[in-house]
Amino acid sequence: MGEQLNSNKKFSRKSERTTISHIAMLISGVRIQRPFFAPSRCCLRIRCNFSTSSSPLQAPQHVDEDCTDFLPWLRQKAGEEISSVLSVGKSIHGRSLFACKPIHAGDCILKVPYRMQLAPDNLLPSISSLLGDDVTNVAKLALVILMHQKLGQASEWAPYISCLPPVSEMHSTLFWSDEELKMIKISSLYHETLKHKAQIEKDFSSIKHILEHFPEFFEEVTLDKFKHAYTLVESRGWISTRGVSMIPFADFLNHDGFSETDVLSDDFQQVSEVISDQNYAPGDEILIRYGKFSNARLLLDFGFILPCNKYDQVKVEVNLPEHDHLRSMKLDLLERHTTPVPKDDNALSLGNGFMVMKVKSSSGKGKGIPQSLRAFARVLCCTSSQELQELAMEARQNDGRLARVPFKNRAKELQAHQFLLSRFNHIIENYNAFIQSVISDSCSVSLGKDARRVEIAEDLLNGELRILKSASVWLKNYCETLKNKR
Repeated sequence: MGEQLNSNKKFSRKSERTTISHIAMLISGVRIQRPFFAPSRCCLRIRCNFSTSSSPLQAPQHVDEDCTDFLPWLRQKAGEEISSVLSVGKSIHGRSLFACKPIHAGDCILKVPYRMQLAPDNLLPSISSLLGDDVTNVAKLALVILMHQKLGQASEWAPYISCLPPVSEMHSTLFWSDEELKMIKISSLYHETLKHKAQIEKDFSSIKHILEHFPEFFEEVTLDKFKHAYTLVESRGWISTRGVSMIPFADFLNHDGFSETDVLSDDFQQVSEVISDQNYAPGDEILIRYGKFSNARLLLDFGFILPCNKYDQVKVEVNLPEHDHLRSMKLDLLERHTTPVPKDDNALSLGNGFMVMKVKSSSGKGKGIPQSLRAFARVLCCTSSQELQELAMEARQNDGRLARVPFKNRAKELQAHQFLLSRFNHIIENYNAFIQSVISDSCSVSLGKDARRVEIAEDLLNGELRILKSASVWLKNYCETLKNKR
């Protein structure tokens, strides 16, 4: 899938260990979004219009000369129509799909049979039999990609494999140099990138014996080559009953955070389909939504960010001071009475932090600042065991969650939110200073930074800074309101 800044596409996420579920029930089917290690479910047939007209395709506005024969090849290999209303072209997002005929909302615009999708079971039995239980489906499918890359034009999948983006077109932070990663060190994405690099290295170790045992397929496969194939799978794969599948042609659909279109999996008919959510005129680019992802998530998974991402968020870490004489009691209270935060499928791993979204207004309820963060601040500012016991009693009398309503004592409520305001302002100061240093360092050619990645890094950090500032403004106004009520 494409992006605003490059042609690194699609969306799937991590290994089975991540177990991120992005399956949403539709009226008559199951919507499959990118994190592909959600439980696979069958879906009912969706009634839709699917044109089987044999009239020639019209050329898109920007023809992709490298892929003019791709759809005819796929159609011939499948023995049936894949799409009669789409053509492959190029846009500012990279390789794209364009309407070549009028499309109406509710139309089925492409349909790819399961047998035309690459999955782990495409591995030769002689290879699969030597894989241990610790080998993930992502690593298995990466081996499939590597095998067909080695076969070159002798591979039956050569037209598809040749359309996959090379490393030079992929800007996921997984491919950034150490110097380039330093540009985002203040963001939680930095640590997420390092963690995922370690996971890829671990998965590489789990299949290294296969590379040595089958040199005819995997000769000279290095960690870097494996990472490339691995990331192709993660960024382009979709959950399926076969574990994870790469869906040719659907790969070329680019991302729009406002779209309601995505890929539907029909296990009864053994096909993957895309149903249009709007009308398109010939020449229009067709876009789908990979998921409700922050820019950090988009950059890690796909190598791009959005300038106006309504799902953007930033991780804010707030911890109990080590010197707090009530620290043990507070930690115990938080553990016993705070409802565990559900895994956020759209976020990076939370750790000890809180994911904050943009606060849309300076008044109201401060939507965007997690209630759990405000509750944490209320617990933190308690100075006696009696106050903590009162919070525990209040939680038991309500829904069991701790400190989710304002203190009746306005001075105490003010103290809690002034603490948060101070914390946000401190983070903002750090971001401002860090961004200035990134801009300054980017002028140095000796650092060897890719100019596009410098721009991406600055845009990422400025986006997170805007979120922090919106929270700070709301907290400041909330504190002023409390002061005026005294």
